[in-house]
Amino acid sequence: MRSLKPLDEETIVKSVSKTGRVLIAHEAPITGGFGGELAAVIAGSEAFDRLDAPIRRLAGLNTPIPYNRNLEAAAVPQTKDIIAAARALAKEGR
Repeated sequence: MRSLKPLDEETIVKSVSKTGRVLIAHEAPITGGFGGELAAVIAGSEAFDRLDAPIRRLAGLNTPIPYNRNLEAAAVPQTKDIIAAARALAKEGR
């Protein structure tokens, strides 16, 4: 995605319809993060019926993001976490 506002819902729906899977990854805490809004857009669209697996979200912990680099790395998803979640999602569903 290029931007969150304006949100390109048409492109999101086309992508979901094409792949049948969704992994939403962001650094913000999972509660109240923009990923929930993206999931709602997908769930309310025609793409929902084309999903082969549940919508998955990977986000930061429900804590303030620490300033210390090591603690920050533990609080927000890292590249290895996103890769692992994507691989798990690829094996899930139909």
